[in-house]
Amino acid sequence: MEDYQKDQLRKICRGNLLFNVLLKDFISFRVGGPADVIAFPQDQEDLISLMLFLREEKMPFLVLGEGTNLVVRDKGVKGVVLKLSPAFLGIEITKGKEGEFYVSSKAGERLWHLIEITVQHCLTGLEFASGIPGSVGGAVVMNAGAYGREMKDIVHSLSVLASDGSVRHLKKEALRFSYRSLELPADAIVLTVNVVLRPGNKETIAQDIKATLAKRKKKQPLEFPSAGSVFKNPPGFYAARLIEESGLKGYQIGGAQISERHANFIVNCGKATAQDILDLIAVVQEKVWQAKNIKLEPEIRVAGEA
Repeated sequence: MEDYQKDQLRKICRGNLLFNVLLKDFISFRVGGPADVIAFPQDQEDLISLMLFLREEKMPFLVLGEGTNLVVRDKGVKGVVLKLSPAFLGIEITKGKEGEFYVSSKAGERLWHLIEITVQHCLTGLEFASGIPGSVGGAVVMNAGAYGREMKDIVHSLSVLASDGSVRHLKKEALRFSYRSLELPADAIVLTVNVVLRPGNKETIAQDIKATLAKRKKKQPLEFPSAGSVFKNPPGFYAARLIEESGLKGYQIGGAQISERHANFIVNCGKATAQDILDLIAVVQEKVWQAKNIKLEPEIRVAGEA
């Protein structure tokens, strides 16, 4: 990044700016090289100003929530990383028709906090997401899900910031959800997520959440840094079973290992590099293709300089 661009960013951004900071400290895998700049917009107007500047300068950017579904390459990220929290926090609940409740969450909120608030208000519908890490915005962009339910099942509408600096309100009918994905306009940033929930019994909701968390703790290697499930489940199959049946459970490259507990998790055993993880992903894809004639598609996203 040119010095004049850094100077311009200092003038434009009212929030904090960090230069040449390792991104491994901001993502759950604990790998990744430096970012030219991490910007923490002070508010929506600040974010719009940054977006317009980045568009004018044709600078790349990466929106970073909680960094829970991401691998950042070892050479880092060129351009600007936009970190939406803590400025983009807030949850509001309003009563709708036929017993429904609309819950509006800013994109920077952590998903677990949204679930906690819905429990306090005795609202059911988000229990399936218990234990899924990350921000609310990230959960929607990835159409996060578990146990047969996905975010698309409860989303009512979104507010997004377009690349031209305008804020657009998109209703569910205009949203193109697919398995672990949401198609949005190029460079759009989710600002607010509105979901529809229904009243429920607080004790029953709490019990369902407790059971879901216990199931995750038993089956998933939560004691190691990871990014959750690495591969999407192919139609009619479970990725973890395909990987295990291909003889890869426990397979390791450098500090990255296919978990002994859950074969669709890659864990950082302590000194993994991003390249270790990417190499391991490639090995899994090749071995499963050879053994099962099935191509596994990664669920996690990869960013940064190759």
